[in-house]
Amino acid sequence: MLSPLPKLPLILKPFLLSLFFSVSALIFIASITPHHRQTTTKTPLFTTNSTGLDLRIRPGYSSYNAYIQHQLNKTLNPKLRNIWKTRDWERKVRVFSYFFESLKQRNLLSNASKALSIGARVGQEVEALRRVGVSESIGIDLVPSPPLVVKGDFHAQPFENETFDFEFSNVFDHALYPWKFVGEIERTLKPGGVCVLHVALFRRADKYSANDLYSVRPLVELFKESELVEVKRVDGFGLDTEVVFRKKKKM
Repeated sequence: MLSPLPKLPLILKPFLLSLFFSVSALIFIASITPHHRQTTTKTPLFTTNSTGLDLRIRPGYSSYNAYIQHQLNKTLNPKLRNIWKTRDWERKVRVFSYFFESLKQRNLLSNASKALSIGARVGQEVEALRRVGVSESIGIDLVPSPPLVVKGDFHAQPFENETFDFEFSNVFDHALYPWKFVGEIERTLKPGGVCVLHVALFRRADKYSANDLYSVRPLVELFKESELVEVKRVDGFGLDTEVVFRKKKKM
């Protein structure tokens, strides 16, 4: 028969009690710390996400025509088009004018630039370019909106090679084929020309988006004929990052 454990000295009881509560407190803190870090740390611009895929194409399109029709459902929505042309018009023109003035101050855009806005809807960006002095400006969209926007698919721009000095777009997330989207920009951009993209890195875009971007790295890889000039945070109608490229000059 086992003999009973000896009784602890009275002086050790407070010490052991204190040790027990200290260890319990440490276990509790350790359990909540990872969650705290996860909710407060911001995602760096150049890191990859947990899967290693920084550019994801959204599934669900049975054909290219199905993709186009999905985009047209938004572009042709009469309520949205009325809002874009009335209530939203002046507000968006004012914000785009601010962006373009900033680009002019950084010598990335000038009054002499021949400019293109890609995915321009009813033309707020084009109107803003003209208001800040870039008079030779035009937009393209699946649905034309004369005189500011002509009909065009950004996967196959309706322009000759090396037409523009400056191209702007805030619809990269709508590209089903991002490599074609960027390829057409570089084809129609003059050597030394500038492309500015507004993209979402820190939030997901709407249901009409065809891809999700998680860092700038895929853009750098797609712009094969250009150099990265700037990356900065912006607040542009749900888009949070401005990325600037300059097409390399021919040797």
